[in-house]
Amino acid sequence: MKKNIRYGLIIMLLVGLIFGAQAVTAQDAGRKIDIHAKRFTFEPAEITVKKGETVTLVLTSEDVPHSLVINDLGVKGNMIKGQVTNVTITPTKAGTFQGKCGRFCGSGHGSMKFTVHVTDN
Repeated sequence: MKKNIRYGLIIMLLVGLIFGAQAVTAQDAGRKIDIHAKRFTFEPAEITVKKGETVTLVLTSEDVPHSLVINDLGVKGNMIKGQVTNVTITPTKAGTFQGKCGRFCGSGHGSMKFTVHVTDN
């Protein structure tokens, strides 16, 4: 009988650890921001995040292949129609960072700009 109680406690402890680990992972994932690209714009064209905040950029293309490049934040994410690309960032400094489409997508390609505002808090 004592063995059954012991095994029951061990199983409860393991289940608690597993679900606790999943909760921590979910918290670490942070906020998600959907970014859509289409000729010749990003929607939204600007986002604001906090320094130290983990954010996942969920990238999709509405038409032709694009990419989002933000050199100062180390972002390079390809965007293919019908596919989702997740890029996770955790900015370490505040400021305004410029991004652009890194894949030629037509005559208005040069006008595809993206801005990330990183605030101290």
